Amino acid sequence: MTDLSAASAGPLRPRTLGLVAIALLLDGVASLRMADWSHQWLPLPASAAAPYVDDLFALETGIGTFIFLGCVSVIGWTLLFNRAPKYDMDDGDPIEGNLRLEITWTIIPLVIVMLIAWHAIRVSDTLATLGGKVRVTGTAEAMALAEPGGVAAAGGFGPIEVIGRQWSWEFVYPNGVHSTELHLPLNLRSSFHLIATDVIHGFFIPAFRLKQDMIPGSVIDYSLIPTREGRYRLRDSMFSGGYFSSNQTDVVVESEANFQRWLEQAARQPLKPGYNEARLLYEKRLAEGDRGWATVPPAPPPLVHVSTDPAAVHVS
Repeated sequence: MTDLSAASAGPLRPRTLGLVAIALLLDGVASLRMADWSHQWLPLPASAAAPYVDDLFALETGIGTFIFLGCVSVIGWTLLFNRAPKYDMDDGDPIEGNLRLEITWTIIPLVIVMLIAWHAIRVSDTLATLGGKVRVTGTAEAMALAEPGGVAAAGGFGPIEVIGRQWSWEFVYPNGVHSTELHLPLNLRSSFHLIATDVIHGFFIPAFRLKQDMIPGSVIDYSLIPTREGRYRLRDSMFSGGYFSSNQTDVVVESEANFQRWLEQAARQPLKPGYNEARLLYEKRLAEGDRGWATVPPAPPPLVHVSTDPAAVHVS
């Protein structure tokens, strides 16, 4: 049986304290490095909210790394230098009733959880100031407010009507332009009316680090501020049926001048059916004899002035 009485009876020796200090220092340096690397695991940040979300993710990554490496180091040290002798099948010394150890193991998780919660609340408050939302329930009232001019924009550009359905996205601009890809002006707050026509959908743009559920019968006022030009991906974050994976489109962030030019050019385009991958897949399925899983037919492609270009290269 491994005898721990000698080690636990007296104070730790300076050599042991030095090794523990060095181990904690190396663990801290590795955790800080891992937290810094975590920024590279995410898509390019492209909204005013993204840096705050990334910093919160880095904090959680750093804390998780510190705990993981600390536990692995203790386990490794025990296996290498404090193993029971060969053929020693006795149990180790019981540690139940060690008040100091129990207090330590209670305080450490409490401090970690409170630190994460405090920082998460600060980030949540900051995001609320960057893009607040208002939910209007009741089908008739909600749809009336969703009409152009129903609710004044809080500032910047909008409101843009975002319509999610099985399985396509449609965007209606204040000047009447319909599109299946979302165009936004750079560094300008854009406000939205989020509307789901059939089932729950999720308005999720990974590069913006923002996600908002869309509930049938409700209109949700939402806003965000894009900060980087480019073409990004908008995904439906809520599973919505058989062709859910095809419910994606592009978000184009461009300078305010280019955005206004696009709006004017789009308004002169005739209406046409927008690109709808779900509809194409469903028609192919019908042509092959309608074999496969049970599903609902995709909604007809929306009539739009500008359709999504499926060959366009996006950043995320």
